[in-house]
Amino acid sequence: MRAPVSLIVVGALSSPALSAVLSPLQLRAVAGQGWSLQSSTCPSGTQSCGNGSCCPSTSFCQATGNGEVTACCPTTSNCRGSVEGAPTCASPAWSLWTGSYGNGFCCEVGLTGAFVNGGSVAGICVTSVPSGYSTASLASKGTGSPATSVPASSTARTTIKSTSTKPTMSSGPTATTVPRAVFAHYMVGSMTPDEAVKDVNDAKAVGFDAFALNTHDITSSWALNALQYLFDAADQNGFKLFISFDMSWRTITPSQIPSFLLNYISRPSYYKISGRPFVSTYDGGFIANSDWVSGFQQPLISQGINPYFVPSFGDWSGWPNNFFSSYPSADGVFSWESAWPDPGTTISNVSDVVDQNLAQQARAAQKVFMMPLSSFQFKYLGPGQDWYRIGEVNLPQRFEQILALKPDLVELITWNDAGEGHYVGNFFAEQIAGSPIGDYANGFDHTGWQQLVTPFIKAYKSGTATSGSQILPPGSAPVGSLWYRTLLKSASCSSTIQNYQQGQDTVNYAVLLPSNGYTIRVYSNNQLIGSFAGSAGLNYGAVPGLSVGGGQYIQVVNSAGSVVASATGTKQVAAQSSNSVCNWNYEVVGLS
Repeated sequence: MRAPVSLIVVGALSSPALSAVLSPLQLRAVAGQGWSLQSSTCPSGTQSCGNGSCCPSTSFCQATGNGEVTACCPTTSNCRGSVEGAPTCASPAWSLWTGSYGNGFCCEVGLTGAFVNGGSVAGICVTSVPSGYSTASLASKGTGSPATSVPASSTARTTIKSTSTKPTMSSGPTATTVPRAVFAHYMVGSMTPDEAVKDVNDAKAVGFDAFALNTHDITSSWALNALQYLFDAADQNGFKLFISFDMSWRTITPSQIPSFLLNYISRPSYYKISGRPFVSTYDGGFIANSDWVSGFQQPLISQGINPYFVPSFGDWSGWPNNFFSSYPSADGVFSWESAWPDPGTTISNVSDVVDQNLAQQARAAQKVFMMPLSSFQFKYLGPGQDWYRIGEVNLPQRFEQILALKPDLVELITWNDAGEGHYVGNFFAEQIAGSPIGDYANGFDHTGWQQLVTPFIKAYKSGTATSGSQILPPGSAPVGSLWYRTLLKSASCSSTIQNYQQGQDTVNYAVLLPSNGYTIRVYSNNQLIGSFAGSAGLNYGAVPGLSVGGGQYIQVVNSAGSVVASATGTKQVAAQSSNSVCNWNYEVVGLS
């Protein structure tokens, strides 16, 4: 999900380090600049930056971006971009390792770098690689003596179990009594009051129950103003909101949360379950259960407020097994990362194995399970931050998995994250100002996916739908959407995008039909590339044959041979990029 660009939080699952192709000038070391050392006990000559990161005493700590560790900078200016472009350690004594999504991190000589595949933390330093971790790639060996300090993984990141018990206030409803709800993850960024009203009203019209307001900043005026506008808009328009703390930035501690939450949980629009304010996270599994209890939950409980806590702790070293044994204070669990297929070089469908595991654990513990839903991921922000995660038919496949598994809650990722491309709603100019995001997001409207999301929400919340055939259009006419990339996979720039091998040159569609007897025709460059007999409910496919030129469209034809609905792309497909942007964003068009 997301590294800082302008004021909106966007994803930071980064691609492999490209230091091998950087010029000698780019790789020239700057004293005190580079990735931090990962150790729970900082060695002599260093300072603690918090959360198991250490920088040289003469450097300045810069907060982490998603998927990364703390950057050490020689001045107060943020040097993170320079470190991402030319990965090195802030001290030549440390060894540079390449871990999750190719992000760099540093260890003392003699320790081994390890990481969790797809994890949001670049890596940890260990004496031996623990179960569930992969060995990181050694990029350069440090000049220092073998380690004498304690690896970060031996304390804060692996010693998670606690003897603390769950708060003693009423535990509230179990999974069997929680009303089904569908939320949309919302990236809090700079905005106006009118924009807040538009987002609230648009999301309510789609059928969402609440926005999960992702924030990593609980002090800056831009963030507090945006939250004020959103809560005002929700109060006035009958919509709900709750806070999802982005812990991956390492800018918030559990003890800071209670006083912040007290500003919002009494608002009419704050989402509650049986009177308990709902709270979620992105990451935070590097923090022990006991610290969540003492810092976050107990201070609120002492004031008569028992938060309903459903975090996404995919960065926890033991994830996803035995979750509630290690985090008994949680009321539920959210499986963020399972919204997409695993990154890689081969085409694969999205898996619900982790979802099934966590759903079983939650039901056994009488807790709730929240399941993620998303379309795809695409980000193009420069070396180390360019990647793609499958989007051909990921969205309708997740519809089917959710209906089959019947989770207690669903969260769509996202309403407005233009940086990662999986937005289904609005994003506004000031939220991406000063960043390259507009180069690949502006002009690519994704609201066509809403035609699918609204009927899915109705089917899921009915409690009776178990398959795609039960996702029906709202009336007698077909609804659905068409989507395709406007650049072929064979474009010379595509190889700069991590996981580009998983992409396919296809025209993709999902159509909801009121009955059998329809035919769905798919065209590229005005040539028929597929014709499929439709059936009642959800029909979808990724049809090979995407061609250079215009004329990408689908038609829904009734039994009499008449075209009753169609969707036509507005953008041509190119063989090569005409500029510096290798744009794998999707053109999305709803049926009309």
